[in-house]
Amino acid sequence: MLLLRLAVLSCLCALGLAGAPQPVSHESIWLMKRVGAPVPSPDGRWVVFLVTEPAYDDKDQVADLWILPADGSSAPRRLTSTKSAESGAAWSPDSRRLAFSARRENDEVSQIYVLDLAGGGEAVRVTSLSTGAESPKWSPDGQTLAFSSAVYPGAADDEANRKIAAERKARKYTARVYDGFPIRYWDKWNDDLKPHLFIQAAQPGAKARDLLAGTRLAGEAGFAGTETTSGQELVAAWAPDGQSIVFAATVNKNAAAYAWVVTQLYQVPAAGGEPKQLTSGPDSHARPVFSPDGAALFSITSPNDGQVYHLDRLARFAWPSMQGRSVITAALDRSVNSFALTPDSRMVYLTAEEHGHEKIFAVPAGGGSSQLAVEMSRGVYTGLAIPSKASAPVLFAGYESANEPPEVVRIDPAGKSHQRLTNFSVAAAAGIDWQPPRHFWFTSSRGKQIHNMIVLPPGFDEKKKYPLFVLIHGGAANMWRDAFVLRWNYHLLAAPGFVVLLTNYTGSTGFGEKFSQEIQLDPLRGPGAEINEAADEAIRRFPFIDGARQAAGGASYGGHLANWLQASTTRYKCLVAHAGLINLESQWGTSDTIYHRELTSGGPVWEQGAVWREQNPIRYAAQFRTPILLTVGERDYRVPLNQTLENWSVLQRLRIPSRLIVFPDENHWVLKGENSRFFYQEVQDWLKKYLLE
Repeated sequence: MLLLRLAVLSCLCALGLAGAPQPVSHESIWLMKRVGAPVPSPDGRWVVFLVTEPAYDDKDQVADLWILPADGSSAPRRLTSTKSAESGAAWSPDSRRLAFSARRENDEVSQIYVLDLAGGGEAVRVTSLSTGAESPKWSPDGQTLAFSSAVYPGAADDEANRKIAAERKARKYTARVYDGFPIRYWDKWNDDLKPHLFIQAAQPGAKARDLLAGTRLAGEAGFAGTETTSGQELVAAWAPDGQSIVFAATVNKNAAAYAWVVTQLYQVPAAGGEPKQLTSGPDSHARPVFSPDGAALFSITSPNDGQVYHLDRLARFAWPSMQGRSVITAALDRSVNSFALTPDSRMVYLTAEEHGHEKIFAVPAGGGSSQLAVEMSRGVYTGLAIPSKASAPVLFAGYESANEPPEVVRIDPAGKSHQRLTNFSVAAAAGIDWQPPRHFWFTSSRGKQIHNMIVLPPGFDEKKKYPLFVLIHGGAANMWRDAFVLRWNYHLLAAPGFVVLLTNYTGSTGFGEKFSQEIQLDPLRGPGAEINEAADEAIRRFPFIDGARQAAGGASYGGHLANWLQASTTRYKCLVAHAGLINLESQWGTSDTIYHRELTSGGPVWEQGAVWREQNPIRYAAQFRTPILLTVGERDYRVPLNQTLENWSVLQRLRIPSRLIVFPDENHWVLKGENSRFFYQEVQDWLKKYLLE
């Protein structure tokens, strides 16, 4: 009976019925179900999506595919129920079967599974490659699957891959050997595996065929796919006639130390043969998508020149001639994230960051002016998708805000609104005492319009005074968004009784290409000044902020800027820097990516241009005064451990109050549940020590 009462009380609390809303806690944030991007069936009748049910112990975490009617006429139901998560869900053209990648109980690596939704039954494994299989794509006739797998150089088939793997395993030495750059990426040392494109009949036991084995393209020293945080991928699309596949790849990955890596589109026959290069020149092309009528090929395109940042724009080519290239979003001064075409191929809908939101825009498929499809003052839309064979355009996306975890929504462009189709975390969110961020703008001393948000603590009272925590975003090509985040949750940081300030300083995205580019040759000083001015403006504008109690902190580029504030001001009572650089020069030499740092600083480090000399925090160490908390993941190769250790050595030498926390099993981000809980507690305790005691 006691257990029953506790269960009932827990449910009441989750529904917000046990009294007043409760302050946010790490548990309430971390344990909320996480809803992935919608994948609608081509006929527009069904939507599939991944739901992760998190836990503090990884072995207790569950992630499965769910399905619901596209009209929301009934509740979602679970499609899969296994220990490992599914990824890359793809519908067959007839909307009857679903392919996905998963590593199930008897699998050594991920394989492709097919679930017959019309006929029923369990998902059936259709691939059995020793190197695994990911990102399935159905052929137009629904008979064949294309997918990617990382293979060993020179391996002609899976037997050769198995043999090479066995030889590698039998080696008595463990050395890594490199002849070119890059050698690391995020949290992994690079190996010599390369992504290849395979096709196979969508039947168990069918033989997979490597379309790139033995080709000149795959033999190029700089051949690689599109980089993701988990590895390389060959993003591909079947040609409308099913006779070939278009994919994005690069052949100059080995030039990354001194040039931009350029991705181009290639076409390989399904019957095999040497891939044909479809695009050329200095611009990159990626993420190919065919229009439903098969008359055009669309791709994301971006220049590669002396600028450190360019918008991702949407290009259109006539198919199959590849003539008449046009950039259909040329007039939209925003970067394209997700995009999809309407079934009649006449309109493109896309998401793009703007002023703290990610909004939906519409642009004619042939190019022209873009229009905001849905008015919004809160939240972000992500993962936009449109069924390719629906009788009328219907849009699906994920929607979230800073105090609304992601859910799947159906969007009505005519009504400029959305209908929520899932409610996995709605009740839990309603039981938390949190408010939407407040937006404000100010004009900086350099004449720029700077966007900001403030987040208020639980139990907020306008008549009280609260300390200010200035939270700095990473990137710098990034933006503080009105979105639900785990790694630096605004409300959780505000929970002890702080007002949190979020400033989109120069270099941020969502404010036009020029604004993002203007961080070049001024990576720290200009943005640092804007952050200080934003704090001044917040204190002036909001009487409930106590200007005598300020702290600042951030991660990655936000950590860089926190360390710059250490070097340039004593206004803050304390600082927090996670994965922040302290030395521009050693960061350039040890990071997994370096060329953009050279461009940002106006030349290679040995030329010692003004940025290297004048905006390097460690050169101002004699001015360090502020107590600072340093945290870092030992497996972070983007801002490697040496940066934090250099900073720590300086702080200890100068006897500045400081604390160092190293996470041996984390990378650039603190991703494990218990580590995250400890991290937040340490940050909160550090801030309370200097702002509340």
